[in-house]
Amino acid sequence: MATKAEKKAGKNAKQSADGPVKKLIASNKKARHDYHIDDTWEAGIVLTGTEVKSLRDRGASLVDGYCYLDGGEVWMDAVHIAPYVKGTWTNHAARRKRKLLLHKHEIAKLAGKTREKGYTLVPLEMYFLGSHAKVVVALARGKKEWDKRHTLREQQDLREAQRAMRRRELV
Repeated sequence: MATKAEKKAGKNAKQSADGPVKKLIASNKKARHDYHIDDTWEAGIVLTGTEVKSLRDRGASLVDGYCYLDGGEVWMDAVHIAPYVKGTWTNHAARRKRKLLLHKHEIAKLAGKTREKGYTLVPLEMYFLGSHAKVVVALARGKKEWDKRHTLREQQDLREAQRAMRRRELV
């Protein structure tokens, strides 16, 4: 006979021993190339029903997205969530602004940092944590063109060093 905990774990496969499983929907690799990431926050997103269903089908893109503060609230804009295929007249607009859910002290800290010159808020990745949609918002500074080239060169050098070490191990 199974215990209550075993039955619950069987019904809800999204749970693991460590807690809810993180299921990636979309990530913004371009942001890591274009910005120096100083700090990150995990925020909830206010979504409609068809948006959630579309996200479960992996229909999102964060490439052009950005975040801003307005009236003590954090908003995410220009993030594309594809219209739900089976949606009717209740379907959502693909690129609408969406409210992000953060604590007041986190919003106050973000407001202070974004007032400084050169700082902006960018979404890095969107995922489901259990049944909740979350987004990682980063406080970022823009990179100059030479910074981008320098970063790419460092990555290339690291790859070449790893290849050389692998070749050395095989001999």
